[in-house]
Amino acid sequence: MKKLMQYDETILKNEKLFKDEFFLRFQLRHADKPIQLDENLSKNYLFPTFYGDVTCAIGIFMCNYQKAERLMPHPRMKPVRMPEGRTIVVFSCYEYKNVLGIPGYNEIAMSIPILVDPGFNPPILPMVLEKMFKNFGYYVFSMPVTSLENTIRGHKIWGLPKVTQEIDIFEKEGKCITVAKEEDGQPYFELSVPMNGNPTKFDVTSNLYSRFNNQFLQSKTNFKSIFNVNKNIKLLFNKNVKPDQTYLKIGNTPSGKVLKDLEIEEQPFQTRFTMGMTAAFDLPNSDYKSPL
Repeated sequence: MKKLMQYDETILKNEKLFKDEFFLRFQLRHADKPIQLDENLSKNYLFPTFYGDVTCAIGIFMCNYQKAERLMPHPRMKPVRMPEGRTIVVFSCYEYKNVLGIPGYNEIAMSIPILVDPGFNPPILPMVLEKMFKNFGYYVFSMPVTSLENTIRGHKIWGLPKVTQEIDIFEKEGKCITVAKEEDGQPYFELSVPMNGNPTKFDVTSNLYSRFNNQFLQSKTNFKSIFNVNKNIKLLFNKNVKPDQTYLKIGNTPSGKVLKDLEIEEQPFQTRFTMGMTAAFDLPNSDYKSPL
């Protein structure tokens, strides 16, 4: 999808597209004040932002723990530990066909699972027992998106590291392929996710942590769908397993260098694919008191 660099004063009146039972969980509301997109235009959006008819492809990989730790915006924000000196990096690729109030767009959330100010940081457990770790969540270190309007929203509401780039998401030979490109059109990220797999129900609410100026924010992200899942559990205690195919390509560009520095392993720990996902992303939690 090409970059959408224009926006106007219009807020799409498309609430009728979000009648799925999932969306009834949420009470739509406005933020405390309209969002100032530029010096001439502000918009009074509804929140949480609803996403309907979403195609989602996820690749979960092992990477170097110390390199991931260097990406954290605060020394007491710690990646979740995995065996063999590693942590996890998650690439979540979205084709948002319907978005409440604004035109659809493509996006990639590049994130690392973390614990905020952990007194105890055991390996693996926070990933499988999320509810036992109240300070568990995800830190997004990069978030390319095709919509300038959404980029500005991400900066001004959550402090997310969004950047407007061209992102193509397409199907080829039974795989969902996502390609992100630099400003000059050079590809730097290509993820290939199998569309088949073990059908698994997901109905998830997670915390997403971000830094807005000098504040650390916590926001709820929610999604529901049946994903086709492929797992490689043997990777837990085996490093640098050679894959049966190429799943991830990283280019020698400025954006690619950030990813190469993480020493990401070639074989994914897990892949997930779905079509028709429903999702919601809310305003920062006003009751959250950051320990950082």
